[in-house]
Amino acid sequence: MFSRREFLMAATATSALLGSGMAGNWSRLLAQQGLTEDLLLGMQPKGNLTLVHITDIHAQLKPIYFREPSINLGIGDVEGKPPHVTGADFLKLYNIQPGSPDAYALTSDDFVNLAKSYGRFGGLDRVATVIKRIRAERGEENVLLLDGGDTWQGSYTSNITEGQDMITVMNALNPDAMTGHWEFTYGEDRVKEVIESLPFSFLGSNIYDSEWDEPAFEPWKMFERGGSKVAVIGQAFPYTPIANPRWMIPGWSFGIREEDIATHVEDARSEGADVVVLLSHNGFDVDRKLASRVDGIDVILTGHTHDALPEPVIINNTLVIASGSNGKFVSRVDLDVQDGKIAGYGYRLIPIFSDVITPDPEMAALIDEVRAPYEAELGRKLGTTESLLYRRGNFNGTFDDLICQALLEERDAQIALSPGFRWGTSLLPGQDITFEDLHNACAMTYPAAYRSTMTGQMLKDILEDVGDNLFNKDPYYQQGGDMVRVGGMGYTIAPNKDIGERITDMTLLATGEAIDPAKDYVVAGWASVNEGTEGPAIWDVVESHITKNPTVKLPDNQSVKVVGI
Repeated sequence: MFSRREFLMAATATSALLGSGMAGNWSRLLAQQGLTEDLLLGMQPKGNLTLVHITDIHAQLKPIYFREPSINLGIGDVEGKPPHVTGADFLKLYNIQPGSPDAYALTSDDFVNLAKSYGRFGGLDRVATVIKRIRAERGEENVLLLDGGDTWQGSYTSNITEGQDMITVMNALNPDAMTGHWEFTYGEDRVKEVIESLPFSFLGSNIYDSEWDEPAFEPWKMFERGGSKVAVIGQAFPYTPIANPRWMIPGWSFGIREEDIATHVEDARSEGADVVVLLSHNGFDVDRKLASRVDGIDVILTGHTHDALPEPVIINNTLVIASGSNGKFVSRVDLDVQDGKIAGYGYRLIPIFSDVITPDPEMAALIDEVRAPYEAELGRKLGTTESLLYRRGNFNGTFDDLICQALLEERDAQIALSPGFRWGTSLLPGQDITFEDLHNACAMTYPAAYRSTMTGQMLKDILEDVGDNLFNKDPYYQQGGDMVRVGGMGYTIAPNKDIGERITDMTLLATGEAIDPAKDYVVAGWASVNEGTEGPAIWDVVESHITKNPTVKLPDNQSVKVVGI
């Protein structure tokens, strides 16, 4: 899987998380109570300009558990390349010691045991501490804080306040610019209302007014930091009206719009930009391809696919930075800008270990204030899990297995479908399942749990379509999240094949019979992008199921067989 050159290059990258020479000592340092805030944040400064990147927070204000995927397949040219490396291969590639804090932060290996040792991640009060320290060290006039989007959605409090809890907290964090994706699921009117009042820039170079075919938002902005001119181009998720309901944002069209980005780069350079940054929600593989085709971008701060990498991937002289999700990491990029170009850089992916980094008291108080009206409901216990509950992964996650189980039983269905969203936090065996935990997995603005009939052929077409969104060899045609989760049905998938040929051996698990293309099946699901979908909210369906089955114990899911990889 790895060339000698790739391995040797990765083996020198230890400083991305720890600083040179420290990876092998981290577990021992922790055992000696030596894992400190200074150790996590310490970095030899470089140059005159610092970019700080956060992305895909998904409304997580408090510390959480979040398990990284155990399978993240790359297809075609990206097979076996970061971020499509997981587990032991990831540890080997980046010279990370098994069982160390960075192994826990960046892989799923031995997740439960390491979680018990190292605790939760994130909390925006901890993120605030990190950002304030970077600003103090480097000087505020030398720092740009950039938010990659998927910020306002993903929790009960964000859903009920239409993102206002996150907007209030992020305003206090004082970013310089952001772009978006799930933000748009609050609808055009709400998004316009918020953006007009933001004290910083919302950048969306690839969002056009559908009627007038002209930019709907500010495409890029020039900042002066560290004595340099820095152009930041915003790139919202290009397939928002496909992955999410088009009827919520009828006045806007999206797309990759590669030629527009190239034009913005040229315009920025002509106006004196020393550094050009793409603040992107394209997803890693789309940005990898984009970097190979558009010259002149110095840094791409990528988002959407929730990848976390301890060093940049360099494509066509562009640094591609992946900063994880859920407030679990903060990226710091130091740039040495000389004579209008980047002469050198330093990088550090900072894991936000919640028990190590001191909460910022002002931000902690603000977070408690915005959550206070809902605190009693958030903490309400629904049940207990004996299984590790997680979502992230190409084919199935146990939280979605629970959701599918609820759909099958509560909606009296033969087959259940749960969307392959990447957001959703994790719960350890033995933890209570609270009202907040449930909503962290399903809080959104189109939650209706439908019940309908579908033919076997329609089910195959759905799986083929989603599979192509995930595994198309051309990243520009990858339009969705992970594979749709399925309950009550098994199948075989060959990711390397073409659309129409990936899905075989579809089986109704209750009987063991093959799915008949011509036969109707009762199917329950949720998060349909179709307007007017009817049914109870998915959180009510799952809560009802847990109330009847308060101890959650899920069998190992063997219903999906992956071949040809």
